[in-house]
Amino acid sequence: MKFLFKSILILFCWLYSDYSYSQDINFSQFYELPMLRNPALAGIFAGDVRITAGYRNQWQSVTTPYQTEALGAELKFSLGQNSYDFVTLGLQLTNDKAGDSKLSKTQILPVLNFHKSVNGEKDSYISAGIMAGAVQQRFDPTKLQFDDQFVNGTFDPTNPTRQTFNNTNVTYYDLAAGLSFSTVGANDVHYYFGAGLFHFTKPKVAFIRTNDVKLNPKFVINFGLSAPTSDEDKFILYGDFFTQGGNKQVQGGFLYSHDLTQYGDDDKISIAAGTFYRWDDAVIPVVKLDYYQLGIGLSYDVNVSKLKSASQMRGGLEVTLSYKAYLNILNSSINKTRCPVF
Repeated sequence: MKFLFKSILILFCWLYSDYSYSQDINFSQFYELPMLRNPALAGIFAGDVRITAGYRNQWQSVTTPYQTEALGAELKFSLGQNSYDFVTLGLQLTNDKAGDSKLSKTQILPVLNFHKSVNGEKDSYISAGIMAGAVQQRFDPTKLQFDDQFVNGTFDPTNPTRQTFNNTNVTYYDLAAGLSFSTVGANDVHYYFGAGLFHFTKPKVAFIRTNDVKLNPKFVINFGLSAPTSDEDKFILYGDFFTQGGNKQVQGGFLYSHDLTQYGDDDKISIAAGTFYRWDDAVIPVVKLDYYQLGIGLSYDVNVSKLKSASQMRGGLEVTLSYKAYLNILNSSINKTRCPVF
């Protein structure tokens, strides 16, 4: 009966709600996937190209694991030899799978971000970004179990069900936009803040076409700060606030990074460790290794929500891999004395 109740709950939430209150895909290492935070954060890094992959496995101790994969790519280039303005082209791919029904969502989201220099003497930029693309949702009804398939309390998979599903797949188009400001202050302190709005067209997401189920708009506020504490060390702070469909969430934390060797921004070995917190949900220890242009991050959610008794405080494992570098191109940011960096 456990599978039955979980399956019915998932279908009820997705098929028969009057209005969808579900939240978007969210990673604990959210700072590694900037386009999911705000399209106006794409390209704010030291380098011309960045590729980031993330994998998350959640709630394995409670139910069928929720698995999420993401792959993002950003290419930044200047608008001319005599210009300090930049453009970033990006592409964000995600795939999320949840529950016994294999309820999944795949997103293909191109991103365009324009960075306007607003100071002639330092790296100060206003960035305006837009993200738009296709989203596909689907589930597998053969993985579900229904009341009429139980005989004398025993489930029989060969027993036919009267439940029918005319549509198990829906595709819609989604749109997001955002603004951000990034700059460098005294003592080489870099920081940025931004705001964005996702799903402001309220796309219909119902599997049953006659149901007017829409995806709630999501408003986000982002913040980041990097402050050196010595020639080899720096303190990094990230924070996000978002609200969607009456739900609010705050997440944030810090990393303390130490350079083991350093020959330049794109040629160093460093290790970082820190802790993040997602309000009323999880405490998240994080470690990260940067090995020249490659980076690997590892985190684990220690569940502190009301589910902690069932989960035994075990939330989810998450791994990120990243690569960033300068390119040998005419409009490379390495040739500029100023560019949007963090």
